Amino acid sequence: MARRGLFGLAAIGAVGALALAACSSGSSTPTPPPSGFNKAVTSVVNPSTAKGGTLTFDNSSAPDSTDAGNTYYAFNLNFVMLYADPLTTYKSCPGLTCGNTVVPALATTLGVASDGNKTWTYHIKPGVKFEDGQTVTSQDVKYAVERTFDRAVLPNGPSYFASLLAGNAASYKGPFKDKTGNLTAIDTPNSTTIVFHLNQPFADFNYVVAFPQTAPVPKSKDTGANYQLHPQSTGPYKFASYQLNKQYTLVPNPQWQPSWNPQVKQLASKIIVNLNVNANDIDNRLLADDISVDQAGTGVQAAARAKILSTPSLKADSDAPLNAHEWFYYINTKVPPLNNVHCRMAVEYAANKTNLQTAYGGPIAGGDIASTAMLPNIRGWHKFDLYHALSMPGGDIAAAKQQLQLCGHPSGFSTNIAYRSDRPREVASSQALQASLSAAGIKTTLKGYTAANYYGNFAGVPTYVHSHQLGLLAGGWGPDWPSAYGWGWALFDSKAIVSAGNANISELNDPNIDKWFAAMEETTNPSQSNAYANMINMQVMKDAVLLPAVYAKALLYRPPSLTNVYIQPFYGMYNYGVLGTK
Repeated sequence: MARRGLFGLAAIGAVGALALAACSSGSSTPTPPPSGFNKAVTSVVNPSTAKGGTLTFDNSSAPDSTDAGNTYYAFNLNFVMLYADPLTTYKSCPGLTCGNTVVPALATTLGVASDGNKTWTYHIKPGVKFEDGQTVTSQDVKYAVERTFDRAVLPNGPSYFASLLAGNAASYKGPFKDKTGNLTAIDTPNSTTIVFHLNQPFADFNYVVAFPQTAPVPKSKDTGANYQLHPQSTGPYKFASYQLNKQYTLVPNPQWQPSWNPQVKQLASKIIVNLNVNANDIDNRLLADDISVDQAGTGVQAAARAKILSTPSLKADSDAPLNAHEWFYYINTKVPPLNNVHCRMAVEYAANKTNLQTAYGGPIAGGDIASTAMLPNIRGWHKFDLYHALSMPGGDIAAAKQQLQLCGHPSGFSTNIAYRSDRPREVASSQALQASLSAAGIKTTLKGYTAANYYGNFAGVPTYVHSHQLGLLAGGWGPDWPSAYGWGWALFDSKAIVSAGNANISELNDPNIDKWFAAMEETTNPSQSNAYANMINMQVMKDAVLLPAVYAKALLYRPPSLTNVYIQPFYGMYNYGVLGTK
């Protein structure tokens, strides 16, 4: 969520109605729980149906795009639900089981599969309108998917449709380049029916269409890369203004009806998003109740963490959930000498995991030291410690030097570390990694980039990675959906490698891993699926293409004025689609 971790990671997302907050449309209003540390992990804090007021989100960078079809950051997948309705989405309710449940959004029901899970049919709700009053049709959904095929115009977002769809999907260039073409794998037999034809059985397709790439786009209003300046809303809010890289403002969409998507709410009278705000200033404004939410959802910085954890009244208004994310470093397999597996293994052994954990915020607000590529809450995970991350968290320099001998660089080598310079924890972790690798003779140069363009222009562009010798690249990731396939396909299957917005940044091409991912989606046996997941997890680590740092946690602060607050477990942050303010 997998979403990019900007957090971001991936990595990714959207209770006003109290009945919905209790995970059942027919349930009674729950008793408001008292505030307290981690209360929002399992309960709705400050439940309210009151309308009015302004919600203010601050972000220390900017989204990869406000175009719902061109985003992969976890926080933005959480946020775009306020104005974009995909075919399916995740149930708005706290708790891991409830909040990880996929439910209809624009569609009337979940998809109906046929032809051995190779054909999926959806019916969209009749009468749904765009903000200008135009009725949404199935063709608007098809066009929304088609436009994501042009990675030059829309470089972000997952690439599942290009990989999974049949017909001419492998050669289709998208509607911006192919004015007369048509994506033949999608049929629209009438204005409310859309049918997807896949090239392989895919039991998890309801999760794929939960990405906002299926949120409808009217072809007549599409301005390509500039569509993000005013995407046409089908959600509870619409764009009122957008100063690129500075601020955008949403106001209630008068066309919207709650029945169109009961997973989101229209409570606030205005939503303001301030961009490129200093991270420590965001924390100070949160603690003063001057803003509502840190949009990035990554947790507060070091100074605020210390203040919150040492002040009972502040700690009572905070949460430290497991973010369903992992922080790590990609190890690229094409940048010499890291094209040699033993050089990559040297990096794995040399890294000081204790220092990386400290850089990310420590065990409470940063996360647990990670030894595997897969997250512990993914089905099929098993604990192992191939590179002594748990047994020797300070690094195993002797083992690292043995691997350097095997890769032909006994005195070490040089490479570059890419990271997001506007993410303080990522800066600190990259500096910590640089120091620990130097102890083994591996010399690194730090290369910082802005988070908003990190994947679209730099880390996610293989030609740039190669030409700038970015051997190690910081990242964060959460599953695209709550299974091993949703966790790892985009990261590690060779078919996921694309020219821009690439998620397989290691550029791993392991035939066994590709084969196991395909087999995982074809089997109906949970035990066999779990076995494939474990095999993939182990092989990724044997290939040494990912340096795990921590299974992420984040210390989030909720100002007392914020209402309907709870952790949406799929995104690992507060549910942005349902918030209100006192």
